[in-house]
Amino acid sequence: MARLIECVPNFSEGRDLAVIRQITDQIESVEGVRLLDVDPGQATHRTVVTFVGEPEPVLDAAVLAVRRAAELIDMRRHEGEHPRFGATDVCPLVPISGITMDETVEYARALAKRLGEEVGITVYCYEHAALIEDRKNLAVVRAGEYEGLQQRLSDPHWAPDFGPAKFNPRSGATAVSARDFLVAYNVNLNTTSTRRANAIAFDVREKGRIKREGDALTGEIVRDAAGAPVWEPGSLKCVKGIGWYIEEYGIAQISMNLTNLAVTPVHVAFDEVCKQARNRGVRVTGSELVGLVPLAAILDAGRYFLEQQKRSLGVSDRELVKIAVRSMGLDELTPFDPQEKIIEYAIAGRSAKRLVDRSLVEFVEVTASESPAPGGGSVAAALGALGAALGTMVANLSSHKRGWDERWKEFSDWAERGKACHVELAALIDADTDAFDSLMAAFGLPKGSEAEQQASRAAVEAATLHAIEVPFRTMEVALESMDVLLEMAKIGNPASVSDAGVGALCARSAVMGAFLNVRINTKSLEDKTAARDFLARGAKLQERANALESEILAVVTQSME
Repeated sequence: MARLIECVPNFSEGRDLAVIRQITDQIESVEGVRLLDVDPGQATHRTVVTFVGEPEPVLDAAVLAVRRAAELIDMRRHEGEHPRFGATDVCPLVPISGITMDETVEYARALAKRLGEEVGITVYCYEHAALIEDRKNLAVVRAGEYEGLQQRLSDPHWAPDFGPAKFNPRSGATAVSARDFLVAYNVNLNTTSTRRANAIAFDVREKGRIKREGDALTGEIVRDAAGAPVWEPGSLKCVKGIGWYIEEYGIAQISMNLTNLAVTPVHVAFDEVCKQARNRGVRVTGSELVGLVPLAAILDAGRYFLEQQKRSLGVSDRELVKIAVRSMGLDELTPFDPQEKIIEYAIAGRSAKRLVDRSLVEFVEVTASESPAPGGGSVAAALGALGAALGTMVANLSSHKRGWDERWKEFSDWAERGKACHVELAALIDADTDAFDSLMAAFGLPKGSEAEQQASRAAVEAATLHAIEVPFRTMEVALESMDVLLEMAKIGNPASVSDAGVGALCARSAVMGAFLNVRINTKSLEDKTAARDFLARGAKLQERANALESEILAVVTQSME
């Protein structure tokens, strides 16, 4: 697995696209880094940039971008709705894959050190990368913003972690962190009142508001025994929020940072803001995501809103995304392009085209070409995916059959099981071809010296084992899908029983076809014990698939008589 980290610098320029472009050009100049998103804001006068790559190139790109921002942006002339204290206000690193948070912390501190030494930027480390306990919270680090930075730097307690302790009026300071995936999320209101927006933000954000006697706005502040104001927490954990007016759209918004999606997902934040807005006579009209969002967050939202409608959750990811976008009005202000806003799609979209991304005609044609891959293993996985998809279809149709409304959850559960099968089988189409390519690459390793010969044999053995494991997994998942097909043949929409039968034929063929690939590759495996184990287990899977196919077809035939 590639070691990927995401970097999300926020630059204090959101209006001059030429300046923004000069900064992002620096990022794109670094080999191994992919620029995923550039999100400028007129009212906030701030641009959120997202790029991803291996740690070392990401740090190089960040240094170049921060240096260019310091050259181009003059904080003495900056004003905007968003809190800020530097030309590059924040520069967080986020672990994406193949890397731990502890490792990301070390990279964040290395970046902070480089920015201080190589660029001459005043740097504070916050969140997981904080070197001082009371600097974990960004709001504390940035208190007073740019206007209060000179006075803060005169306090020895607030000496920066890296870089000069002298106030630079042009570039200000930068906060660097390692953090979990943070979602910047704004909810649109049908009001222009910043005061009302702030009131709603205080209702929902974890910090809440200062508690008062009687009237929440004018009442006397409640204080603790030490005389400090008592804070009344809001309704959502792991949420920061403020209200503001966005002149370019003519509306007020609740601007939130969702710092832990496992605690407060996007859809929960949206619904809670809707609830609190209604309590104050304000209506939510839509929302927007700033920067990128994990696919899981959008899929969870889609499932949530479908569940509210008592509709099947076992629909495609594309449909779940569409439901989420419509339900939360994510495209009210600007178009929401999943290929640009969802991080997994954005990364995949810049990679080589996969077999599963081709049209059916293209897949057939490339299979028919002189190339040995894709071959039988990929076709077996494709057959299995189609069979599982048919089972999922019957479950989805059954979930909203007239008169069966009370059974929607039963069929939704079966549809989700079927979907899990066809999604994995679709991924196995490319996995089989990748396994073949890896095997061919292993055969091509140099074999001159004794050491090279040993390394070559080990590589071929490992690649052969993988070329067995992939079609074997195809067998397992295709067989699993037959449980869904059997149940749908028995209890599903009677009008679709023939579809369950066709699905069974596809699934059984997938099992048998994948087993042929397992058998031919076990002949080359040096570990004969492992080879015999694969063959024995594969034979049992094939036997079970044949039995299930007969059972399903018997049910289908009987129902059509």
